[in-house]
Amino acid sequence: MRFSVLASGSTGNSIYVENDDYAFIVDAGLSGKKMEQLFIKIDRNMKQLSGIFVTHEHSDHIKGIGVLARKYNVPIYANAKTWQAMDGLVGDIPVEQRFEFDMDTVKHFGSLAVESFAVSHDAADPMFYTFHEGNRKLVIITDTGYVSDRMKGIIRGADSFVFESNHDVNMLQMGRYPWSIKRRILSDVGHVSNEDAAIAMSEVVFDKTTNIYLSHLSKDNNMKELARMSVSQTLQSCGIMVGEHVHLFDTDAEEPTKLVTV
Repeated sequence: MRFSVLASGSTGNSIYVENDDYAFIVDAGLSGKKMEQLFIKIDRNMKQLSGIFVTHEHSDHIKGIGVLARKYNVPIYANAKTWQAMDGLVGDIPVEQRFEFDMDTVKHFGSLAVESFAVSHDAADPMFYTFHEGNRKLVIITDTGYVSDRMKGIIRGADSFVFESNHDVNMLQMGRYPWSIKRRILSDVGHVSNEDAAIAMSEVVFDKTTNIYLSHLSKDNNMKELARMSVSQTLQSCGIMVGEHVHLFDTDAEEPTKLVTV
């Protein structure tokens, strides 16, 4: 199993996951043309795409879904409430390409198992995904206001994490956003801060974890250095040696991360 964070942030989100038989993306939050360009950068062909898993209906996660579905005849997977919320936002998608992926269920694609789980975000029915193949596990979790004990139980012990570290609380509070937006981001249905992400990671990172990709970083209310420092300090205070066994990586909306094996 291999993956690349194609894009991450408020301008667009998409994550590529493949094994020897299947190739998927989680969300397509950029234009169809931009998604094609990102695929070229990781030396992959969009024609080989097996499906798109949708997390929720916000535009930075679904912008390119309709175009890709129609151009490449690719199956789209989302839960019922998300399909309803996407109506009118992604254009016409043929019935034969529309698949329901219920919350808290597992779908199997050959040796690859994809598990959905609920998060806390201001969308119709937001959920993210864990990918399993053999004893290997990849967790993708962003766009949640907090990480509950239930979420921790599902994501615990992954080999690789794509984990939200959205904002620095002080930068957000002192920044230019109106209070209504600040309140939304800080709420239980907003986004996880560097500090809260670090604390959650300290409870789910185990010995087998090797890679953590800090994702959905705010351009206005965060810096890569701050996010890395918050997570590194918290993990190391718990005896998890960052840079030796666990490696931290940055993600952004401009360049995909290197395709790596889980």
